[in-house]
Amino acid sequence: MLSIHCRVTVIVVLLSLASPMWAAASDRAERESEKGFKPMCNGKDLTGWDGMPGWWKVTDGVVWAESTPEKPAKTTHYLFWKEAEPADFEMRVSCRISGKANSGVSFRCKRLPNWNLEGYQADLDSANQYTGCFYQDGRGIVAQRGEKVHIHAAGKKTVEVFADAKELLKAIKRDGWNDYRSTAAGPRIGIWINGVLMCEVEDHDKKLSLRRGVIALQIHQGPSMKAEFKNPRIRIDTP
Repeated sequence: MLSIHCRVTVIVVLLSLASPMWAAASDRAERESEKGFKPMCNGKDLTGWDGMPGWWKVTDGVVWAESTPEKPAKTTHYLFWKEAEPADFEMRVSCRISGKANSGVSFRCKRLPNWNLEGYQADLDSANQYTGCFYQDGRGIVAQRGEKVHIHAAGKKTVEVFADAKELLKAIKRDGWNDYRSTAAGPRIGIWINGVLMCEVEDHDKKLSLRRGVIALQIHQGPSMKAEFKNPRIRIDTP
């Protein structure tokens, strides 16, 4: 019979051998999950993007905009991705906000004059009132955090609450980087933060649903705030 000391030694050795295998398996899974994605930013400048001059910058691989007392954002500013207007896709990006920030990632949008838009948005704000919600210009909040919403052709909504909105906030890092994932496949929209589903929408509204459009990053008009975006990447799918 092995002594306690020997048994402990064997366990330690087995764990030390298993750790690299677990790490390798995790790395492989991460690489697999990123298959088909292309970077949306070169990490050095705003090539491939378009926004109001003087507002958006790239520093150390981070795309950012800031409203300050000296230079307040009197209007909401968007930074448009110029490479495509996708219908079905999955987009991933790390976001960080500070100050009394209101921001988000807009998609399937129609571009308007003066760097404005209307369309869908995965919401983000420092008070976490709207973080993880699904918003549409002219329509307001379509799905709250923790909701699965089915919108019928005539506009009637059926809402299923699948999780507590306050509990979902535990997945969100206040003042830190949060990994956003937005998916669009036909009428189905999904928003995840840090790997946790925040809301889902199936939008069949004949008047208001959107199927294709531009993607943009946002900093809202208002008080001092900063919005930062890192490593945006996208996989465009064939409908």
